[in-house]
Amino acid sequence: MKPLFPLLLLAALPLPGIGAPIDNDRAANTVILDDTAVKNLRIEMVPISEETFESTVFAIGRLEEIPATRSALSSRIAGRVVELNAYIGDKVHAGQVLAKVESRQPGSPPPTIELRALQGGTVVDSHVRIGEPVEPDSDLLDVSDRSKLWAVAKIPEPEASGIVPGTKARIRIPALGEEVIEAKLSRFGVEANREAGTIEGIFEIDNSDGRMQPGMRVEFALVTGVRKDVMSVPKTAVQGDPTKRVVFVEDFDLPNAFVKAPVVLGEQNDTHIEVLSGLFPGDEVVTRGSYSLSFAGGGSGMSLKEALDAAHGHEHNEDGSEMTAEQKAEKEAVGRPAGGTSGIAPMWTWIVAGWAAVATVIMLILAQSLLKQKRTA
Repeated sequence: MKPLFPLLLLAALPLPGIGAPIDNDRAANTVILDDTAVKNLRIEMVPISEETFESTVFAIGRLEEIPATRSALSSRIAGRVVELNAYIGDKVHAGQVLAKVESRQPGSPPPTIELRALQGGTVVDSHVRIGEPVEPDSDLLDVSDRSKLWAVAKIPEPEASGIVPGTKARIRIPALGEEVIEAKLSRFGVEANREAGTIEGIFEIDNSDGRMQPGMRVEFALVTGVRKDVMSVPKTAVQGDPTKRVVFVEDFDLPNAFVKAPVVLGEQNDTHIEVLSGLFPGDEVVTRGSYSLSFAGGGSGMSLKEALDAAHGHEHNEDGSEMTAEQKAEKEAVGRPAGGTSGIAPMWTWIVAGWAAVATVIMLILAQSLLKQKRTA
């Protein structure tokens, strides 16, 4: 049994190079891109700070014509239309002659009257053609001044208690893109919608450029409260499923590197989400391209180790951590990188050396046994 003792003793000895695995969290949560990838993803970032946060209520609605801005063109006498100078879609000004009506009174020629616009605006409806007979009670043309319109919000009744005339709203009209219009509540409607459970909130908005039309869909964010010193991020920055929200933060050290940061969120409004923990003031958060970063695998093909090596001018471990003195010595001795899985080479070196030592001891013991047998003989 004695020859087995040195082998058992060797097996019990610790082998250098076999240690606890490195922490790979930083490497797993860092996305490194090259300049081309950053341009293709159109990466945009904003610095985070504590600012005023507005609580909002969402509502939808439509644009409507202001009733007082519509007028009708009519004739005071019976006759027939002999001249028509405006058609649907035409812009007209107050006092402009829009039509001429020939009276039924006898004469050669019969007397003719001019019909002038009562206000400027757009001809939105026509009820007459040249030569058509008209009566005093007939409307010939409708003119509407749409330089201002009503944006009518359908406000859910449970949310209406915190909304009063003068309440500010951010208004978006999908047909106009991402443009935001700010307006204040002018008045409420006169009757609630029983089926929908909503009441009407009326906002007067400017339409001097004529881009808006009655009937367009409108989205409202009605401001119901304000809090100061709240840290928040744009809604487009937040990614992940509802149980694990994350944002991408620009690495403080490496160019074109973005770190996935878990966050705990609070209240959200139409543009921002409150961040309760996970970020610090001054962090640069990705707002555009963050969704694509969730699936990016490092467009440059550069690992975290390679990026840090290039940035700092010295070698790092695979997880991006600084190499210890022992790891540097190990690398120089073995000729392979230290850290991560690089401990495999030293392990085999010590195993081979161990088995060589065991074999040497066994040979010595066998030699001693043979010498004793010869002396006894």
